[in-house]
Amino acid sequence: MSYSVGQVAGFAGVTVRTLHHYDQIGLLVPSERNHAGHRRYSETDLDRLQQILFYRELGFPLDEVQTLLDDPATDPRAHLRRQHEVLVARIERLQKMADAVEHAMEAQKMGIQLTPEERFEVFGDKDPEEFSEEAERRWGGTAAYAESQRRAATYSKEDWQRMKAEVDDWSARYAALVAAGEEPTGERALAMAEEHRAHISRWFYECPYEMHAALGAMYVADERFKAFYDSMGEGVADHLSTAIHANAQRHQE
Repeated sequence: MSYSVGQVAGFAGVTVRTLHHYDQIGLLVPSERNHAGHRRYSETDLDRLQQILFYRELGFPLDEVQTLLDDPATDPRAHLRRQHEVLVARIERLQKMADAVEHAMEAQKMGIQLTPEERFEVFGDKDPEEFSEEAERRWGGTAAYAESQRRAATYSKEDWQRMKAEVDDWSARYAALVAAGEEPTGERALAMAEEHRAHISRWFYECPYEMHAALGAMYVADERFKAFYDSMGEGVADHLSTAIHANAQRHQE
């Protein structure tokens, strides 16, 4: 039994043009031609084509494939060992590429998923991710950071609006408290420090008192965070830091 070039192309998943090229370079010359001169491929030809495609899949160039198939003195195992090394290296590169793509996909799912218009609508001219790079550098490997990113990925524009409203309301009340001369260790300040901790736990990650105290220290040690809180009112950062520490202490005693 023999097969036309179109049939073989369909069997093998290659183009007719490819089979014509293989014939022209002597790599796969069909065993027969019909009375009209059209190529006819035998079962033996199909076996050879299968070997050609196998070596091609491994990355062998056509001239090496022809040598492997036609030169009985050639050791195919030596070629396969060499190609195995090439394939292992390729797999490693592809795995790295796959990891990079997966990381990019995760990055797309994580964080604040809002359009530029929605970000402006929610946050105005403030950048909600102003400290994201710093946060990742400091806490990128922690469970709290991962949980924060996971939660943020699920929030809608309405969620961010509710969160922002909570922040604005708390900020105005705390700034008024500081301006009124309330002591940072007083009951009102401690209650608002606890409200601050609860907000973090509710929206981002579980924030135990020890962690909250560490955040409070950072609010005055890091100039950027200090400037952020002091923008609410003069002395807010120091006042809040003291209140957070006092609140943590009373709950840990």
